Amino acid sequence: MAIDPRTLDFVALGVLVTVAIVLVYAIIYIHDIPYEMAKKRNHPHRDAIHVAGWVSLFLMHTIWPFLWIWAYLYKPGEGWGTETVQIEPSEELKSDIKKLEELEKKVEELEAKLHHVAGEVQSRSTGPVDGKKGGTA
Repeated sequence: MAIDPRTLDFVALGVLVTVAIVLVYAIIYIHDIPYEMAKKRNHPHRDAIHVAGWVSLFLMHTIWPFLWIWAYLYKPGEGWGTETVQIEPSEELKSDIKKLEELEKKVEELEAKLHHVAGEVQSRSTGPVDGKKGGTA
């Protein structure tokens, strides 16, 4: 039983095309791993990681390890893992804030007095003075 050489050529071509397609899909799958990690962790930059993964294909995979790290550093419950530190104001700052609040109160009082005095002056200038109309005091 002899096999036609053309048949073996077509089988080899089919194997070659299949391997090439599987290889392309494997590369795409591997380059989407950082994006899938970011999506699973609800990463705020997941779209940027996805685009950078595609760019990495054209840059000969040079930035792909950094994408992995970028996606891995964000933790779902903790965020970036940085602690928020509550900084207490110094005594000097506290005293400056107190002085500022006192000055603001004084400014408000002076503005209220100014409006009151301006109202009195205006009422004197528009009201009758000694039976004259529209005169000034």
